[in-house]
Amino acid sequence: MAMIFPGRFAGKVMMITGAAQGIGAGVATRAAAEGAQVMLVDRADFVTDVEQAIVAAGGKAVSICCDLETYAGAAEATTAAIVAFGRIDILINNVGGAIRMRPYAEFEPAQIDAEIRRSLMPTLYCCHAVLPTMLAQGAGTIVNLSSNATRGIRRVPYSAAKGGINGLTQALAMEYAESGIRVVATAPGGTSAPPRRVARNVEGDTAQEQAWMAEAIAQVTSSAFMKRYGTLDEQIAPILFLASDEASYVTGSTLPVAGGDLG
Repeated sequence: MAMIFPGRFAGKVMMITGAAQGIGAGVATRAAAEGAQVMLVDRADFVTDVEQAIVAAGGKAVSICCDLETYAGAAEATTAAIVAFGRIDILINNVGGAIRMRPYAEFEPAQIDAEIRRSLMPTLYCCHAVLPTMLAQGAGTIVNLSSNATRGIRRVPYSAAKGGINGLTQALAMEYAESGIRVVATAPGGTSAPPRRVARNVEGDTAQEQAWMAEAIAQVTSSAFMKRYGTLDEQIAPILFLASDEASYVTGSTLPVAGGDLG
């Protein structure tokens, strides 16, 4: 059961990407319960379900559908947040996820590109799109989602993308700390979540790909000291801590949340 801190985000506008399901939906729902006005961004139209649930519970939420694998999508989401709420105090970059799991030698060039486009570019684009607003405010917090899979098997392109998130987090934090902007990240490990409403790989997995995925899952579990997957609540809580003023002296850091596996 998640512990709620009423008022922790009172007066704050938080933009959450990948907010239609999983960690993103959980972050948005809890942040709204703690007083945030939330802008929910996803390319899946059922992001409106999350918006409606938050509003029904007395929270403030607006949703938008756009493709964050394009810069135009990131710009559109940012503009929508400013139109709706007048500012952006916190950005949670949650879009990403391995599309395929297979030995690197088995990846096709287009598949490599697709992994980088999904798990690195939305974060790069959204960080850039919100900077003018945060600079004008003289304050802002960006929380990126990396992964402990920077050290893992069967998903080298995804690992490279998440390594890019780590580098982005450090460099952006260093560049803009004196402008009042904090940039931090969490590195989730394997996480138990309800079945995805949109498949990770829309083309479907072959029997061989399912076997490779099982190898990756076994590696993630064995690498964790706790020998288990985390829960959604165990991922959401550190993200919101880093997003909050409680972490005001933390920037440039990536926090592993993977049961002891540092990635």
